[in-house]
Amino acid sequence: MLVAVAGLAGCGTLPDAKGAIDSPHLYQQSPKFAGSDGPLPADRDRRIVTRLEQRTGDTDILDRHLAFEQAITGSPLIVGNKVTLLKNGPDTYRAMFDAIESASDSINLETFTFDDDTVGKKFADVLIAKQQAGVQVNIIFDDFGSNHTSDAFFERMRGTGIRALRFNPTSPLKRRFHLFSTNHRDHRKLMIIDGKIAFLGGINISGVYSSGSGSGGKPSDYDSKAWRDTDVEIEGPAVAECQTLFLSTWQRQQGRPLSQRDYFPQPNRMGQGIVRIIGSVPQESSLIYVTLISAIHNAESNVYITDAYFAPDSQMVDEMEAAARRGVDVRLLVPGTADEPLIAHAARSHYSSLLDAGVKVYEWRGKMLHAKTATVDGVWSMVGSSNLDWWSIARNDEISATILSVHFAREMDTMYAGDLDNADSIDREQWKSRSILERIEEGFARIMQPML
Repeated sequence: MLVAVAGLAGCGTLPDAKGAIDSPHLYQQSPKFAGSDGPLPADRDRRIVTRLEQRTGDTDILDRHLAFEQAITGSPLIVGNKVTLLKNGPDTYRAMFDAIESASDSINLETFTFDDDTVGKKFADVLIAKQQAGVQVNIIFDDFGSNHTSDAFFERMRGTGIRALRFNPTSPLKRRFHLFSTNHRDHRKLMIIDGKIAFLGGINISGVYSSGSGSGGKPSDYDSKAWRDTDVEIEGPAVAECQTLFLSTWQRQQGRPLSQRDYFPQPNRMGQGIVRIIGSVPQESSLIYVTLISAIHNAESNVYITDAYFAPDSQMVDEMEAAARRGVDVRLLVPGTADEPLIAHAARSHYSSLLDAGVKVYEWRGKMLHAKTATVDGVWSMVGSSNLDWWSIARNDEISATILSVHFAREMDTMYAGDLDNADSIDREQWKSRSILERIEEGFARIMQPML
């Protein structure tokens, strides 16, 4: 069994986050910002950081974290964005349909799961209508994630002129002799409207999200049968980064040449949000994972993490425990009932050490918690598609947005507090009395983590 695990672990490698974080020269980098007209002058860069520090108190987290993030990503933080937090399927789908209705040039959609249920059919209908109205619609869907969806569903859309590209077909016949790795999946959830509006996060196109309270619901009002998830809507210059990631995936997957459209219109300043878009692919170290570890490493007051599939390597667990030991309020929210039981056992295999270090662990009571979010120190937030398991970190295409905004972080923290109202706190002493069978299941799942 150990040999098999080692072999599968070789299908993707986790980044050496600790080695990078321990490199002191990285923190000497100066963060770079860009806006609708390109890179900002150095004096404006410094003024932006100073204003953020004034809002968050006497702390050097921004200098340290921004410098590190700048060094590892190489991409600037982008100012002038409006970022809207979207909780659960109803709010997200409503915003998406409104944006689709407003589209006049192009719609690019990338998703892991595109079901042909009621929700999927509604999306197909509105996308077909926009295609027939002259808007070019391009879709990337993951073959494994959409394996229950019939070919006829996508052929119906293709018949109207929509370009629908199957990501890494699992069938050799559908691969048409292309040497795509079947372990490499596209786990991104991304939609771009006219190059001006982008949606990203954890929400697929599926009926499992069709119920459940949105952001306007009471914190205690939730549908136990609906999947809990989070997306963001971004308007402004950062959307161009999302568009670049979509078009790069299309090209790597050898999709047919796309129709000429205005995919990169001149961006306008839409708000105060400072955003960095981070995409990860298996061929490179996951910058999403390293960036989150860096944020935890530099945290001074709080770290709030929600994760659907918590099966990380020791680097993440070590940083969470170290932060808790130095007095940071570290909280982890995971599903109480998971659609992947083995991952649930893997997550629980970490509870004892996390609780001993002072990390507060919570389990969601509803059917499935699918969100992937984090907030740090009331100013830094992350929302995206990437889980804290090996498959997301080492084998999937993923996308996340980091947002520097006190207002947005406050919204995230309020949402987190509401989620904890619908979760059970894991008591350290009671956890020690769990059964031998549970401990055996956890031990086996821990061994299997590199496969998860």
